[in-house]
Amino acid sequence: QASDSAFAAILADGSVVSWGACGDGSAVHKRLRNVQQIQATSSAFAAILADGSVISWGDLGNGGDSSDVQSQLKNVQRIQATTRAFAAILVDGSLVTWGDPKAGGESSQVQDQLKNVQQV
Repeated sequence: QASDSAFAAILADGSVVSWGACGDGSAVHKRLRNVQQIQATSSAFAAILADGSVISWGDLGNGGDSSDVQSQLKNVQRIQATTRAFAAILVDGSLVTWGDPKAGGESSQVQDQLKNVQQV
């Protein structure tokens, strides 16, 4: 996967190698095991692990910090991204967003409509 200025690669063993301006991932590198999918904003990455949890890194304001929604990021099926925000579809069809509110990272105004989400 690629951001504007970094890459992240999933290796055969499920670990991740990332490099470039936002791709270092050194703060989370040891936790990036059994990675199933990686998605990127312009300057952050988010990875789904085999247990359905999510780890994000990179520019904090552009999705690299998912700590505000981390407790909701369980049983994640898929992640999509805008240039500055992420959206995670959960197994139960709900949606969790984070990142820049002006780029889709804030979905509370439509959250009651986001039921049985199949695709973003």
